[in-house]
Amino acid sequence: MIDKLEFFIALARAEHFGRAAEECGVSQPSLSAAIRQLEDQLGVVLVVRSARYQGLTPEGQRVLEWARRIVGDARTMREEMRAARKGLAGHIRLAVIPTALAMVPRLTESFQARHPDVTFSVTSRTSLQVLSQIENLEIDAGISYLDNEPLGRVTTVPLYSERYHLIAAAGTPLADQESVTWKQVASLRLCLLTPDMQNRRIINKHMAEAGVEAKPTLESNSMIVLFSHIRTGQWASIMPRNLAESFGFPKQIRIIPITDPDPEHLVGLIATHREPHTPLVSALLHEARLRAAEMAFDRNFLSDDGNAVLT
Repeated sequence: MIDKLEFFIALARAEHFGRAAEECGVSQPSLSAAIRQLEDQLGVVLVVRSARYQGLTPEGQRVLEWARRIVGDARTMREEMRAARKGLAGHIRLAVIPTALAMVPRLTESFQARHPDVTFSVTSRTSLQVLSQIENLEIDAGISYLDNEPLGRVTTVPLYSERYHLIAAAGTPLADQESVTWKQVASLRLCLLTPDMQNRRIINKHMAEAGVEAKPTLESNSMIVLFSHIRTGQWASIMPRNLAESFGFPKQIRIIPITDPDPEHLVGLIATHREPHTPLVSALLHEARLRAAEMAFDRNFLSDDGNAVLT
C-alpha cells in the first residue's frame, strides 16, 4: 500500500504516467497497474484518463491528501528507527529562495558540526516552488519569506529580516547619497529578479506604494547574473545588504539604504506541519531555533546599518 501511495503521489506531481514511472524507477505499465490496484482497493476512481493523464478526480484529490500524510508518517517511522539504531544520519533536501542562498552556510555549517553524518542538497527555488515541493514531499525543508504571502499549514522558524538597499557602482546616479527613496531608485537602469520571485513582488509593491513602477532593463532568476551586471557599472539593483556583502563587492560598489518606506521582511525555515517530524527535520528545526536565538530582533544583535543578520 505504501508503495502504491508513493506512486500515486509521484503521478500527481508529474502529471504524466511516463515521467512518474521514471521518477519512481519502475516501468510505466507497473506504475499504471499499481494505480489501478489502488483504485480497486479503495473502490473509487482516482485519475481522469483518456489517451493520457487528465488530472485527478475529486476522490483522487482527497486520497492525495491522505497519501501525503501516510507516506510522510511511514518515512518518519523509518528514519526514527534508523536513528535509534545508528544515530542521526541521512540526507536533507533544502530548497531556498535566491536572496537567502548566501545565508544557508550559517545554518548548514553549525548543523553538520553537530551531526557530521548528515549531508545536504540545496537548490534555488521560488517561494511558491518551496511550498509546493514541501507539500509534495520532494524536499525536507525550505527557506523562504514568512510574512508577505500566505504559507498555509507549515512549521516555521524565523531566521533574519531583510531590509532593502540600492546596489550601484560609484560614480553612477545616486551612488554618492547616504540614503535614497524608492521613487528615486525607480529612475535608474535596474536589473532585478524575475516577476515569479517573491522578492520582486515585494519590490514592485514598495515601488507602487511610492507611486512609481519598477521597469528593469534586465531580469534574471540568478543572483550571479545580477551581481555580474552590477559590476559593469551600467546597472544598479535592489537587494538585502547581507546578501550583497556576501559576494565581497569591491569598494567602488556602493550599498545604500532605501527609505520612505524602510520595510523589513522576515525570512525563515519552513517545514511541513506534522508531529512528529522526521529526526532529520526535527534536528534541523532545533538548529534553526538555536541560530534564531542569536539573531536580533532587539538592537543588541543588529548590524551597524540596522539590518538583522545571523552571527
